[in-house]
Amino acid sequence: MKQKKPRILAAVLLCLLAVGVLFGVYVGDYYHADAAAEAALLSDDSVTVTQENGSWVFAPDTPTAGLIFYPGGKVENTAYAPLLHKLADKGILCVLVKMPCNLAVLDMNAADGIPEDFPEVNSWYIGGHSLGGAMAASYAAKHTDELDDLVLLAAYSTADLTGSRLRVYSTYGSEDGVLNREKYETDRSNLPANTTEVVIDGGCHAGFGSYGPQAGDGTPTISGEDQQQQTADALATWMIQ
Repeated sequence: MKQKKPRILAAVLLCLLAVGVLFGVYVGDYYHADAAAEAALLSDDSVTVTQENGSWVFAPDTPTAGLIFYPGGKVENTAYAPLLHKLADKGILCVLVKMPCNLAVLDMNAADGIPEDFPEVNSWYIGGHSLGGAMAASYAAKHTDELDDLVLLAAYSTADLTGSRLRVYSTYGSEDGVLNREKYETDRSNLPANTTEVVIDGGCHAGFGSYGPQAGDGTPTISGEDQQQQTADALATWMIQ
């Protein structure tokens, strides 16, 4: 029995090592922000871009509302800089959260404390893309008294929000090949009856960010910049209703 214990311990350690290696390989293979995303991290005359506590902040001179944004799974968070810069240009202060290993599921509570850092903002929204949107929805379900609305980009909510006071804006591209449409339709029942749903004609899954084509996605008939501009325009209008 004593002789077996070292062998069992060695086997367990080898298994843990193998799991660690496989996880490292998995999270190490992610979508990187492109040149357009890097350019959007620069401040201009209407939007000041700063990095605070690991998050990127896109701040207009006089913000009318704030949006906490969770990036998609295995996507570098800065890939969403162009979209959020465009939204900030319309008066929405945006906080782009950095997730551990680029996976929002590892830190669903990343939004904690962010509103308190910006006392000048009275209305707060939370949202995200794909996996980030799903995690943002789960967070929103537990913080309905602290948030005004939820934004889902090619995402769905597994949490029941029908009894909440949250407004929800849900959008995806008509050519999206990554979004699980069956799951999306099934979980639609978790959203409030007054949810605003918009299908972007010609848009795809990856078009909300700037990180290049995504495996399994459809072929878009509009540019990513066009998809992001349409999204920013529509969101800004919806937010101030």
